Amino acid sequence: MSEHYLDPLLRPARIALVGASERAGSPGATLADMVINSGFAGEIFPVNRRSREILGQTCYPTIESLPSTVEHVVIALGNAQLETALEASIDHGAKAATIYSSGVLDDDSEPKLIQRLAEMAQAAGIHVCGLNGMGFYNIGADLYAGIFPRSAEIIKGEISYIAQSGSAFTTLAHNGCRLGFNLCVSAGNEMTTTVADYMDWSLEQPDTRVIGLFLETIRNPQAFIAALEKANRKNIPVVVLKIGKSPLGAAMALTHTGAIAGNHAVFEALFKRYGVIEVDDFDEMASILMLLQSGREAADGGFAAAFESGGFRELVTDEAFEHGIEFARLEDSTIAELEKNLDPGLKPENPLDAWGSHERFEQRFEACMHALMQDPNVAAGAFISNYRDGYYLSEAIFRAVESVSKKTDKPIALATCYSDLANAEICRRAHAAGVPVIDGAHETLLAFRHLFDYHRFRYKPPRDRVKAALAAERIEDWRQRLSAFESDSLGESDALALMADFDLPVVKHRLISSQAELLSAADEIGYPLVLKTAEAGLDHKSDSNGVFVNIDSESDLRQYYADLCGRLGPKALVSQMLADGIEIGLGTLNDPQFGPIVMVAAGGILIELLSDRAVAMCPLDANEADELLTSLKVDKLLRGVRGKPPVNRQALIACIVKLSQIAWELRDGIDSIDINPVIANAQVALAVDALIIRKKE
Repeated sequence: MSEHYLDPLLRPARIALVGASERAGSPGATLADMVINSGFAGEIFPVNRRSREILGQTCYPTIESLPSTVEHVVIALGNAQLETALEASIDHGAKAATIYSSGVLDDDSEPKLIQRLAEMAQAAGIHVCGLNGMGFYNIGADLYAGIFPRSAEIIKGEISYIAQSGSAFTTLAHNGCRLGFNLCVSAGNEMTTTVADYMDWSLEQPDTRVIGLFLETIRNPQAFIAALEKANRKNIPVVVLKIGKSPLGAAMALTHTGAIAGNHAVFEALFKRYGVIEVDDFDEMASILMLLQSGREAADGGFAAAFESGGFRELVTDEAFEHGIEFARLEDSTIAELEKNLDPGLKPENPLDAWGSHERFEQRFEACMHALMQDPNVAAGAFISNYRDGYYLSEAIFRAVESVSKKTDKPIALATCYSDLANAEICRRAHAAGVPVIDGAHETLLAFRHLFDYHRFRYKPPRDRVKAALAAERIEDWRQRLSAFESDSLGESDALALMADFDLPVVKHRLISSQAELLSAADEIGYPLVLKTAEAGLDHKSDSNGVFVNIDSESDLRQYYADLCGRLGPKALVSQMLADGIEIGLGTLNDPQFGPIVMVAAGGILIELLSDRAVAMCPLDANEADELLTSLKVDKLLRGVRGKPPVNRQALIACIVKLSQIAWELRDGIDSIDINPVIANAQVALAVDALIIRKKE
C-alpha cells in the first residue's frame, strides 16, 4: 500500500509524547498508558522534564533532546505552552502533531493563539489533529493517542468513525460490543486537518467498509465533495449524523424558498447527490453501521422478517408501513418450503410467524429463515425477537440465524423490539459471527431502509451531464444585466423575462404603468386576466392585497387598477389567467460553500403551510427532477386523482431542470430564485410568478 499524506499523523513509525506522566489520574498518565501499553509497534519517546523513565520507557526532557527524529509529536500541555511546543516540534522535523488543548488564552494578544498556531502549522506543512479534540485511535495499528481513558477493549473492524465532538467520539468508540473500528478520530476544530482528510485516508485503507461521520460543519467543501466522490467510486458508504438544523436567518428568508427550505436543505441536497446515508441520532447511526460493516450488499427486492411472536410481527408490520418498507413477495417454491417446515395452522407468508410448538423449533426456525433468504425477491432479512443471554429460545434463534448467515451473502440480522435487554454475550458472539444485533423495531427498520436506499443509489442510471448547458451568449448577457441592477431583487417582470430568455415557459404578461397600457395589454393577452402590483419593494404582493385574479371584464379591470393606483401606485403586471391546474413551487438557494440547490414543493398558498418539499444540487437531470416530484405528497395529484387527468409531467420536469441550469450558470449573480407557482395541467407547465434575489458582491 502506497504512503498516504496522513500516515505521519495516523500511522507514524516514531511518536513523541510531550507531557507524558506517571501521575495517577492525569491526562499525561492516560496518554502514556494508552500508547505504551496497547501494543503499538512503533518507537515511543515520552517527553517530560520531571521524569527519567515512564512505564519502562526512557523519558527525555525536551523535544530537542530526542535521539532520533519522530514523525508525530503529541502535545499534551496547557494552552500557555502550546506555541513553544509546536515550534519545537516543527524545528525538530516532525510532520504531524496532536493537540488536545483549546488554544484559548486569557488576555491574549492579536493575532490570537489559535491563529498563530494555525499559521505556524500551515507554513510548515504539518498535519495537526485538533485543537480542542480528544485525539484519535488507529485501532489497526494499536495506536491510541488520547487523554481520556478508553474502554478496555475496542473491537477491531471495518468502520472509520470521525467526529467533530469529543462526546460524540466517545459515544461510539468507548461503548458497546457490536461495532468494529479501524479508525476513530476526534477532529476538534480541525486546525489544519479536516474531516475530508481523515475520510481520504480511510478510503485508502483496505479494511474500510463504511465511514461514519458526526458533523457540525464542513471546513473544506471541495475536499469533502472529493472524498464523497472517492467513496462512491470505491463503493464505501458514508453515514452522517449532521447537527445544526436550525431555520435560516431572516436575511436568507426573502423568498418562500428560503423560508421553507431550512438551514439543512443544502446538506440534504449534497447528501442526496452523493448517496450519503443521513441519520438523526446515535442509535440510528449504530444500527446502519452494524449492517454495513459486514460489507454485504442488499440485493434487489424487499424485506423478509421472521418472528416467534404474532404480536411482535404486527408491531413491526405497522412500523414498516410507516417507514415505507415493502415486504418481499415470496415465490411459490418458497411458500411451499415454508409450509413444509411450519407447524399446522401457521401461514407460510412474509412477514412470518414461525412459532408453533417446542417440537424441533430450532430446526424449523433455521429452515424457514433459510427459505426466506434464498427467495430471489428478498433483498435482506432479520429474525426479530427479544434476545437475552442464557435463554434457550434466544440461544436457539441465534444458532439458527448464524447458520443461515453462512449460507447466504445477503444482509441478515438479529433484531429486537426493545433496547434494555440483558444480551451482551449474545451480541458479542453475534458480532464475532458477522451477524448484527439491532435494538428496537424502529431502529431496525430505519437501518434496513437506509440499506435499500443505498443499494438503489448505487445502481441508479448515471446523471445526464450533456444537457446541463445553456446558450453562452445569454448567460453572459444576463450576468452583465444582473450586475447592473440597483435593487437587491428583480421585479416579477424582469424575473419572468430571465426565465423566458432561457426557454423556461412563462405565462403571457405585460408590464404597464397607465390605464391606456392596461387596456392595450388586456386586448393583447385576452380575458380572463390577473392584475398584480409591480411597485418596487413589494416582493410578496398578496401580503399587500396587491393581486386580483380571474378578471373577466374591462369594467372590473379598470376598477381593480384604480384601486392599485390609489393604494400602491400605477406600476402593475397584467398576465393571463390560466386554466385549472396543480400549483407547484420551485426555487433555488445559492449556498456559499456548495453552490445552488433547487427546491420543489407544493405551491401557491400551501408552500408555507405544508411540509412537502424536496431539494437537490444544481444542475440536475430529468431523472433527478422526476425523483423530486415522486418524493412529494402532492405527486398523487400530479398523477391524476378522482377522474382528473394527470398533468404534463415532462413539461414540469423540463421546468425544474431548466431552473437548476439557470441557477448553476448564473450562480455568481443570483442568490435565490422563487417561482411560486408553476401551474401544471394536462397541456402545459408555466411559471406564473417569480422573484429573484441578486447575489451581493
